Amino acid sequence: MKKFSYLLMLMMALTACNDQPKNDEIADNIKTEKPEPAIINEYGFILNDYEVVRDTIRNGDSFGVILGTHGVDPNKIFEIVNKVRDTLNPRRIVVGKPYVILKERDSAQTPKAFIYENDLVNYTVVDLRDSINAYTAKKPVTITKKTVAGMINSSLSEAMEDAGLNYLLAHEMSNIYQWSIDFFRLQKGDRFKLVYNEKYINDTIYAGIENIEAAVFYHEDKPYYAFNFMVDSVAGSRDYYDEKARPLQSFFLKAPLDFFRISSRFSPNRFHPVQKRWKAHKGTDYAAAHGTPIKSTANGVVIASSYTAGNGNYVKIKHNDTYTTQYLHMSKRAVRQGERVKQGEVIGYVGSTGLATGPHVCYRFWKNGVQVDPFRQNLPSAEPIEDKYIPSYFATIEPLKDELGQIEFKESI
Repeated sequence: MKKFSYLLMLMMALTACNDQPKNDEIADNIKTEKPEPAIINEYGFILNDYEVVRDTIRNGDSFGVILGTHGVDPNKIFEIVNKVRDTLNPRRIVVGKPYVILKERDSAQTPKAFIYENDLVNYTVVDLRDSINAYTAKKPVTITKKTVAGMINSSLSEAMEDAGLNYLLAHEMSNIYQWSIDFFRLQKGDRFKLVYNEKYINDTIYAGIENIEAAVFYHEDKPYYAFNFMVDSVAGSRDYYDEKARPLQSFFLKAPLDFFRISSRFSPNRFHPVQKRWKAHKGTDYAAAHGTPIKSTANGVVIASSYTAGNGNYVKIKHNDTYTTQYLHMSKRAVRQGERVKQGEVIGYVGSTGLATGPHVCYRFWKNGVQVDPFRQNLPSAEPIEDKYIPSYFATIEPLKDELGQIEFKESI
């Protein structure tokens, strides 16, 4: 019996010894197994397949310099620039904008794509993989509808800030109501309600305001309604109208800049700061930071885009047989003679070229060939809604008006 027990114990020990290496091997296999890397799909590329370089445009950078820094031959750069200039104009890349370069995963690390981010949503791809090709695209965007009510204690921007809202909403409202309400003369107790849409990239990254669908602003206890309506389904253009289908916008914007201060008004006799003499100043000067975008105040055709010693870089636009405008002292021009531009389109950037003491745009305005002060003109309204769209308009705004009515004001913001 003792012999049997001894043999049994010996067999168990041998079995345990034989199993140990197998267990160790299994443990080693478990430890060395690595999870598959997540697939990163961005800009229409699988980024895992490339060496990814992310950077921003800096002072002194140019499209050619960036490509050259990453190993592209000068002759190749010349070919690329000529092929893509209609899609990505190398002269119009802006300092501070992000870009991405995708490189081959080899010792040469040859660039295969250059991606320029025009803004948070739109980007331009210069694809160098097979043949040189350039195109624009958008990041995936979702739209979220929101509602809010606010009360004015001192200013619209402060009311927005108190309500935890993006300051761009104040800018949008100022644009919508610029011909109806003087936002420099708001009164304490004025209030507003909004139905608006926000944009998010990949459902998480805030990308700004899409639009304001509907608004009502109570100024001196009078309600001013605004509803966003598509007036041209082919062009996709939209505008704002009140509860009776009347346009809120004018034929002209009030100013060619979004953020500014008026440094000098139209005057028959003003002391010129550069020429040091009294002379007529037949324009309105809007002071703003160097590089601020300048917008066309109405639809029209560019009849001049040039430079003179006095005007510096300037653009002149004919809007119709009655009205013409001109924009002086630009740091650079963004349109060419013969181009058709829309109201609000960027035509240049604030500078101090020509006879200017600081960064500003001198805005000149002609009516029937005579320079006049635009602030003293009874300017035409925007185009009304065509009669055939009126029933559709009222059907569209009815639920929006109900939605505005259901938004409640808070006791304090």
